[in-house]
Amino acid sequence: MFFARTVARAAPVAQLARTYATAPASQSVKIPVALHGIEGRYATALYSAAHKKNALENVERDLAAVSAALQKDAQLKFNLESPMVNKHQKKALVDKTFKNVSETTRNFFNLLAENGRLDQTSKVLSAFQQLMSAYRREVSVTVISAKELDSATSNRLQRILLKSNLIEKDSKVIVNNKVDAGILGGLIIDFGDKTIDLSVSSKINKLNRLLTEAI
Repeated sequence: MFFARTVARAAPVAQLARTYATAPASQSVKIPVALHGIEGRYATALYSAAHKKNALENVERDLAAVSAALQKDAQLKFNLESPMVNKHQKKALVDKTFKNVSETTRNFFNLLAENGRLDQTSKVLSAFQQLMSAYRREVSVTVISAKELDSATSNRLQRILLKSNLIEKDSKVIVNNKVDAGILGGLIIDFGDKTIDLSVSSKINKLNRLLTEAI
């Protein structure tokens, strides 16, 4: 068992924390992407536990609700993440605030509170979302355009990328459109460590460099 409330009487918190820390290595759950740092370890442990309970989507919905609450309520975010609020106060806040989430999620936040790691909440939420995106084989593509892309252009771009050798087959392309009038026209496509610059401004800059070298 992974979580504090289900095993609190049978195992001390320190032992439970070690179980979380070693879960990815010792269990049969396949982790879709390796994450590092404190937030990566906690998010990976939560992913492993949720996967074993067939509760990945439920936990993801819970965390999305938590993220929305933190964005909406600055005081809640401060109380959870600030080192000025002690561990016991944070634990009480978790018990009061997270009544409507699943047991898996609630116990995970109790563990964060017990271990004094609620200051990592936002980072853990982001890390867990990375794991879920990798689990669904989603590839996030940022497309910068001079004006907002219409749905037809966005869908066509997804199809082109999927047919190319730039993205693994059976992946799902998620297009995030950013508008920058400064590129004048065309597109700049960013994903992973790759950038495809098809902007008008880039072509003009290249032309200017050629003209400068020719003088």
